[in-house]
Amino acid sequence: MKKILIILVTAVVIGYLIFSASYFRDMSRNKVCENLSVVVEDSVHYRFVSTRDIIDLVRRYDLDPVGKPFGEINTLAIRDTILTNKLVESAKVFITPGGSVRVTVSQRKPVLRVISDMKGNFYVDNERRIMPVSGNFAVYVPVATGVIDEEFARDQLSDFALFLSSHPDWDAWIEQIVVHKDREVELVPRAGDFRIIMGSLDNYQAKLAKFARFVDEGLNVVGWNRYSAINLKYDNQVVCTRK
Repeated sequence: MKKILIILVTAVVIGYLIFSASYFRDMSRNKVCENLSVVVEDSVHYRFVSTRDIIDLVRRYDLDPVGKPFGEINTLAIRDTILTNKLVESAKVFITPGGSVRVTVSQRKPVLRVISDMKGNFYVDNERRIMPVSGNFAVYVPVATGVIDEEFARDQLSDFALFLSSHPDWDAWIEQIVVHKDREVELVPRAGDFRIIMGSLDNYQAKLAKFARFVDEGLNVVGWNRYSAINLKYDNQVVCTRK
């Protein structure tokens, strides 16, 4: 008898839990969304995308959840629409217990800006992907100009830009990366009226180290205005062109 009673009580409890879950799920589906909140998580560092941009994008595709029952809201469609913005890295869309839809957005992170004679104006991000520039915000990253295709921008130029950003002294000292045909590179320094001829970007760290030694042992002795070009292309030597 006791076992039968336990079984009956257990069955009643399980039935109640199933009923409650179904009841409250139906109530939740019929509940109306009261608010769409958007958080751009990395807006302290980047301002490519604003909260207003995300809300306008969602509304443009008639996906605004406000005023709709939660059963009719497609959070995956909202997320996928937000990701069509090429300045967005990732997006999460979820329903809160308070009766709203919350969106969190992370922006793409550029490491290089390119002003190309071939491909126009664009960024390369930290995943080596091409990303558009934004009219809302310009970030301080190394700038490369000249004859630049997307492959070279994503490959060697991206590596060089990451090196500069991780070495603040070089990053502050080099104003511009100029690329000529055949991927020959010159650097425009912020100090001194001369060009630094790198040639290819192969072994760029060794070339920059050679230039640093030349500054200490040469330019600081003879003066910074004697030369118009300093050529680092050749092994174990620095070739200078006098003005």
